[in-house]
Amino acid sequence: MPETWDYTLYVPNDLRAVTVCRRTLRLILTMHGLIGLADTAELLAAELVSNAVRHTKGPAALRVRRFPEGVVWIGAWDADPVPPEPPGAVPELREAGRGLGLVVACADGWGWQPSSRFGERGKFVWCELGVA
Repeated sequence: MPETWDYTLYVPNDLRAVTVCRRTLRLILTMHGLIGLADTAELLAAELVSNAVRHTKGPAALRVRRFPEGVVWIGAWDADPVPPEPPGAVPELREAGRGLGLVVACADGWGWQPSSRFGERGKFVWCELGVA
């Protein structure tokens, strides 16, 4: 049975938090022997945290878990309870507005769920990566 773990990194509403989350996630995966997931996981976490910071006014958080089944779950929490816009096709020429499309294309699963942190209603937008 794979090792299980759960980390949460709380960040301010600041775009620099995206880099902090990416680097922290790479360190977590490296320390747990999952460096092979790091590039994809960083891309997905950056998209999720970037959306949380860009589209809300409050704090945010990155949560990373490994489940007994071996799945790595990556979630970004924000204080806005409104569900995310459904992802469309990844636009080929646009830099902005493609985040959830990338998540859908690269993750093994994704979704969102209501959640509370810091005494505020909000949501987690999450994705899963299978460990080969």
